[in-house]
Amino acid sequence: MKKILFTLHVFLFLQLSAQETLSATQWQEDLRFLQSTIHKDYSFLFVKTTKEDFDTEVETLYNDIANLQEHEIIVGISRLVSLFKYGHTYVSFHQKPFEFSQFPFNLYEFNDGIYIQGTHKNYPEAVGAKVIAVEGKPISEVLKAIEPTVEVENLQYFKAYGINNIRYPEVLHAQKLTKTLQNKVTLTLEKNGNQFIQSFTVLAKGERVPTHRGYVHQNENWLDARDQSTTPLYLQKLDKVYFSEYLAKEKAMYVRHSRIRDEAGESTKDFYTRVFDEIETNDTEKLIIDLRLNGGGNNYLNKDVIKGLIKNEKINKIGKLFVIIGRRTFSACQNLVNEMDNYTNVIFVGEPTAENINFWGDNRPVKLPNSTIDISLSYLWWQDKPALENADWIAPSIPVTMSFDEYANNQDPVLEAALTFNVPDFKPRPMDYITSLYISGQSQKLTEELPKMIQDPLYAFCDFETELLKVGNMLLQSGRVPQIQASIQVCSMVLQLFPNSANGYKYLGESYMAAGETQKAKEVLQKAISLDTYGEIGKSAKEMLSEVD
Repeated sequence: MKKILFTLHVFLFLQLSAQETLSATQWQEDLRFLQSTIHKDYSFLFVKTTKEDFDTEVETLYNDIANLQEHEIIVGISRLVSLFKYGHTYVSFHQKPFEFSQFPFNLYEFNDGIYIQGTHKNYPEAVGAKVIAVEGKPISEVLKAIEPTVEVENLQYFKAYGINNIRYPEVLHAQKLTKTLQNKVTLTLEKNGNQFIQSFTVLAKGERVPTHRGYVHQNENWLDARDQSTTPLYLQKLDKVYFSEYLAKEKAMYVRHSRIRDEAGESTKDFYTRVFDEIETNDTEKLIIDLRLNGGGNNYLNKDVIKGLIKNEKINKIGKLFVIIGRRTFSACQNLVNEMDNYTNVIFVGEPTAENINFWGDNRPVKLPNSTIDISLSYLWWQDKPALENADWIAPSIPVTMSFDEYANNQDPVLEAALTFNVPDFKPRPMDYITSLYISGQSQKLTEELPKMIQDPLYAFCDFETELLKVGNMLLQSGRVPQIQASIQVCSMVLQLFPNSANGYKYLGESYMAAGETQKAKEVLQKAISLDTYGEIGKSAKEMLSEVD
């Protein structure tokens, strides 16, 4: 019996070893399988990258595989998948038997730098310290090196989910930030005006940094840089999907909603029905819905929230309804803020969201045949806004960020901005207002209002130059003579307001070309080239100019 058990043990050990160690040929087969699957079943993902660029990167990795360690191959595959730049399309580094290790810290980017928000209790000096360098390399250089390994939907997504790829030793080595795969890393830190070097040792295999909603929360083994004597509203009751609190002093109802799913014991519909009832009962002047930690869930639960907001005449007014968004507002929550933007009089406060306005989401796993690694690939298109209104994110009308000291001292400048905002006749969607003046023929009022809004710090969140040129381009693309003439008018107006706009001259030149006014097209295209000689705008203007000549 002992011999049988020993033989069985050896067989299982050899089988496990065979599973864990693949040949270069097997990894190359996996890579070809992924390549063909994407081309065959997921070609719709080629939006932000091209098939040609993807295939070029595949060939580079394919040829390198024989000289790479397994973790370098996996990181290489993550770089390939990250080319699509959709947050739901990615490679998880937490897959057996190839699970990556982690260093025991959590990074957070505040408006004054990247700090160690939380760490294991063995590193008390490190918690709350600003990160200056990793392995002697400046933090900016390190972030640039790891970015290709992250499914960067936009800059906000990288801030929320990407920067902590620094805590994977396998990523640091694969991206050539360390010379070898090592179980220790040294960070140059700054705290209380002093710089020092801190060495971190990896956690035990399979152990992970215990983050919740992006933060390490203090317990017997982990430290949080935040003062623990009190907790701001946005971090309270994180075990709950949603909760509400009436702020009597401010006459405001605060709601923190952190997932798009039903709470056990109270559905989303019932929760918001109760909130709206309390708004009517109390002397409520504002409703503030905090979605900054909401990473998504079930889109079909958004309908009752939107219906309730639309029906509530007391709250659905400019200056009464505020929604806090941020770098973790993602997935189904992006759909929720899209619908709020479409159908309510909301004012968004905080930071831009982590998701594109329209996006590929809802992934499914594609299992590689030899390594059995799952590759998460998006298959469902979500579009709440017209294609012409697509953008990297929903941006706040009241932009507010947080410093490390504000976080550490439990201050919430974002909520404070919503509570104190009181600007009569505020236009949270300034371009809608400008467009309405143009369409209604109020040219004199438009001439007066637009320059004032451009100069007003309240509207600094709006890129008027870009947004006006979008309108001009939309008119141009119609191909109809009246719209082409209108495009010329819009682009000319942009250049009056922004006389050094290379893009303005480029679009005006394109409009003149469409109108058959060749000489004028040449003049303005040459101006675009002189303003952006070596840039992409100048390059595009040169190509247009060659067509005119």
